[in-house]
Amino acid sequence: ARMTERIRQPALQPPPIRPAAPRDEDPTAFLEAHYRHVWETRMRDLPFVNAALAVEAIGFQRVEGDWLGVVITPWFVNLVLVYGGGQLWGDIPAGERRYLNLPCGTMQFLADDDPDIGPYQYCPLIAPVDKLPDMATARFVAADAIKTVFTAPPAVAEPQPAPIPEEKPEVSRRGFLRRLAGKRN
Repeated sequence: ARMTERIRQPALQPPPIRPAAPRDEDPTAFLEAHYRHVWETRMRDLPFVNAALAVEAIGFQRVEGDWLGVVITPWFVNLVLVYGGGQLWGDIPAGERRYLNLPCGTMQFLADDDPDIGPYQYCPLIAPVDKLPDMATARFVAADAIKTVFTAPPAVAEPQPAPIPEEKPEVSRRGFLRRLAGKRN
């Protein structure tokens, strides 16, 4: 009998997780500066960008200690989560998904790790953005998204059980015929 040698393959290792450093300050200016730099140096001449749009971060606020808001660029409109030291954040490898329970319900976020801004997570709202005619429309979409994310859905009324019909005394055949004839008892 011929013996075959089994070759051991190394187990696939998950991508490394670079832990996020908490950001104490509102990340609006930091994100705008980063994405403006990306726009000016790497994205400006690409065919899928919408030159009618600019870079703007809108509505960032603390949610369970972390930062959540919308970033508009000429190539996307994303809901962005930045670690602020709170409870909403969870370190996961870039490219992985996680689901966050927000006031509006559960939303899916993707992890990314940019060498310049570090780990962040985002939920794509619009990409590509070629159908947005101007910045005013993009701002409206961003503001509406923020309002929606931070608003709990209306409570669904609990179905009420059907009322139990009152028990009516059984009517005898004689009583029924008497009522038909218009007589009482």
